[in-house]
This record gives sequence, structure tokens and C-alpha cells, in this order.
Amino acid sequence: MPRKSAKERTHRDLLQIPDLSARELEKLFTLAESMRNGKYRKKPLAGKSLAMIFMKSSTRTRVSFEVGAWQLGGHALFLSPRDVQLGRGEPIADTARVLSRYVDGIMIRTFAHSEVEELAEYASVPVINGLTDLVHPCQVLADLLTVRQHLGGYKGKRFAWIGDGNNMANSWINAAYVLGFELTLACPEGYDPNAEILERARSKAKVRVVRDPMEAAKDANVINTDVWASMGQEKEQAIREKAFRGYRVDSALMKRAKRDAIFLHCLPAHRGEEVSAEVIDGPQSRVWDEAENRLHIQKAIMAVLMGGERL
Repeated sequence: MPRKSAKERTHRDLLQIPDLSARELEKLFTLAESMRNGKYRKKPLAGKSLAMIFMKSSTRTRVSFEVGAWQLGGHALFLSPRDVQLGRGEPIADTARVLSRYVDGIMIRTFAHSEVEELAEYASVPVINGLTDLVHPCQVLADLLTVRQHLGGYKGKRFAWIGDGNNMANSWINAAYVLGFELTLACPEGYDPNAEILERARSKAKVRVVRDPMEAAKDANVINTDVWASMGQEKEQAIREKAFRGYRVDSALMKRAKRDAIFLHCLPAHRGEEVSAEVIDGPQSRVWDEAENRLHIQKAIMAVLMGGERL
């Protein structure tokens, strides 16, 4: 079967945040808020199925997508490496072609971003990126939904990222590129975000990379961080602990931010490493609303890509 060109595709994918325009993101957030508030009662996935491929395990991604699909009237199938032939070396293109004959959408959480791109290239149904080593779009969209919920919006707000220039940092940069907000990332030398993503964002937004976490946190409305060693980097834990010394989000760093600033973390968190217990369990933390908003934003994404809702 020959590859389909972009013009031949009759569906949309969500592989990175820039796959949606600023106007479309605004409408997506509004749709997600109606779902969170219980005002959305339609079942756009009735009779439809979502295949969920997990080459990397996850608590929040699996539960939020599975519950979300069910709440929209659909069905979700959990597929681990033991459940699909990808784990035994089947070409991604073949998996994409076969699954497209069975299901109405595919969510994949994996390592290499190229795998998601290839899956989308050969699938004839929408593909949603549940996480790659390059980006984590659904999480940052949930984070922005949380910012709207608690700060009224992101326009005119200052965002600070503290720690590794990882997939979360890259997705925050992508969000700044599309939405135009100010973002300062404090990363240790050698742990900068993706250079191409950073360069593109700077063409449309004020995005900086600094070495001093206190500089990044100054007058910020949102402070965000992640674990120092992500899944698959456990062998680097000791090296990373040394490199990230001084990058912990604690009460002293939070005091550099605005008085009404909120703290976000995609979870799981390691209290005492990248964040102190007093911050993540304190009054400025919004991590539990943030985790809940994964459900609502992903329901909105599925409703649009699989269920015919328009943006």
C-alpha cells in the first residue's frame, strides 16, 4: 500500500501542539472546560474504539484516555508491548495499517518521536501522541487548561520551567510558539531543550534559556518542573542529581514568583529532589487539578479528532 500524502488524508492527528492553531487551541480549551463543568453531555464516540499502545507504562495517560473514551460513549483497548507485534519487531507501518482496519483512533506512548510520525503516516485513522522522548503535548495542554482554570488565561502571563530540557520543556516551548506567551527555562548546562524547537519558538515568542532558577522564577505566574531522570534514564540518576543540584523548586524559589503564582508538575514527583514537599503539598500547588485536566483535555481531543466535533 503506498503512503498517503497530506492532501489525501481525511483526518487530523495530534503529534505536537503546533498541529493546532492558536484559535483552535482556544476552542479546544473551551470544549474541555464544558466537559469539566458537566455541561457537555454528547456521546461522540458511541460505537467507536480507541487503540492505546503503551511502549512506555503510565498511570495518568492510561486511566485518563480509557475513562475519557468511555465517558464519550466509546471503548478503549490497552495494548502493551506484550499485546502487539511491535514488541516482536513488526514494522510500525504494518501495525498502523492493521489497526486502522479495526479502530477509529490510535493513541501511542513510546520512546522515539519518529515512531509516532511513522504511525501517523501509514494510519488511516487519527493518531494522538500520548508521549515521546521529544514532546508530551497532551500534558502541556492539560497544564494550560489548569492555568485558565486558576489564573483566568495565559495571555500576559509569565511561565517558568525549572530543570531538564526534556519532552515537557519542549512542549512548553511549542505552546509558547503557538500562543505567544513569555517563557523562561532554567536548565543546567548540557541539559538544554531541543535546539530546533527553541529556535522556531523564538520567532514568535519571548523564550529564554538561563542557568539560574531564581532568574527564571522572578515575577513568574506559573512555576513548572519535572523529575530529574525521566523513564529510561534511571541509570543516569546519580549523574543527574549532581547536575541538577540547586534546581529544586522550594519555598525560597516560589517567593521569587508572583504572590498568586501557581505550581505545576506533570507527576510522578520525587519530593525532596526536583520539588520540596512544602511546595507540592502547599497552597500554591495545582498538581491535582492538573492531573484531572488530563481527562478533560483528552476527551476534547478525542471528540474533535474521532467524534466529529469542530474547532
